[in-house]
Amino acid sequence: MTASVPVTERSARRFAGVRKALDANFADGLELGARFVAYAHGEKIVDVFGGWSDKARERPWDEATLAGIYSSGKAVCALLVARAVAEGQLDYEAPVAEVWPEFAAGGKGAVVLAEAMSHQAGLAGFTEEMPPEDWLDWDAICGRLAAMAPMWPPRSASGYHPQTYGFIVGEAHRRATGRTIGETLRKDYFEAAGVEVHCGIGEGVAARAAYMPKPPRAPDLGAMNEHKRAAFLKPWSSPARVSREAWMAAELPASNMHATADALAAILQPLASDEVEGALPPEIVEAALRIRIEGRDLVLPFDLQWAAGLMRNNQGHFGPSETAYGHAGFGGSCVVIDPARGLTAAYVMNKMSEHLVGDPRAVRLLDALYEGL
Repeated sequence: MTASVPVTERSARRFAGVRKALDANFADGLELGARFVAYAHGEKIVDVFGGWSDKARERPWDEATLAGIYSSGKAVCALLVARAVAEGQLDYEAPVAEVWPEFAAGGKGAVVLAEAMSHQAGLAGFTEEMPPEDWLDWDAICGRLAAMAPMWPPRSASGYHPQTYGFIVGEAHRRATGRTIGETLRKDYFEAAGVEVHCGIGEGVAARAAYMPKPPRAPDLGAMNEHKRAAFLKPWSSPARVSREAWMAAELPASNMHATADALAAILQPLASDEVEGALPPEIVEAALRIRIEGRDLVLPFDLQWAAGLMRNNQGHFGPSETAYGHAGFGGSCVVIDPARGLTAAYVMNKMSEHLVGDPRAVRLLDALYEGL
């Protein structure tokens, strides 16, 4: 690593290897700016960050820098649903249509919330053409999903829902609690405690968001099928043509959350530890993390074990612990939840890679973290 890369470390001494791992990522030319934070039972045990948040390499990455976390935000959705289940507003085993009656159309009336959250509903994307800008119209997308027939028989297989997951989970949450995912994060976390996890941000907050150079190549989706095309490859599969400002301001819970690594690791602690404020009852954590389906995913080219919105770490994508769960985001971000150790960790960055999950930069940091435990 060149001496010109600014790096700050605020970690317990036994985690010195994490700083070395981040240094190695920079030395290998893999980073522009990044931060990695871990909590155990409510205590921050690792915090290391460095590099730059802007294209010109003039603004060092600091504690206030926000990063787009893309699908790592699905883990945050999973937490908010678990909280709503704990409060009796949602039920993992109840049909989505109980809180969202229109969702029953097209043969989806029996799809329960946990099945939808584990990507079994058969709504991975839209096969019929639509303006990409429609992704910014919450009601329009929810209407399409409610009317849509599944692309495969629900419960027969998982097929990752890169964008639609956020609308399905978000609308169920809104119908049950009266608030959107973005409103809940703003009122209960940001305004109440300064927790910087946002879904939909305005100009003032957006100014602190890091520049995100796109990956050098497209991810490898494996052998192609119609589900993958609808999820990722159609011209309307994502809101690609809208302005950056419009995209950041919209609520797209599955794909456009912005966060600091500190806030992302901290907000997920109730899924990992019963010793923290807002801890969830053990039976709720068990239900949230219960494996709902496993096997070859129809959209992602992996054998996966899906819980309610999180992947079980069955292939080492989230470090060395077999008791961990996690989620990754487009470009490389990831979150890890390990209830056996009361541990959560988050990696955010702005130099995006082509890895769908198991980005080597994150795995290197997670390996170093576990070596220090």
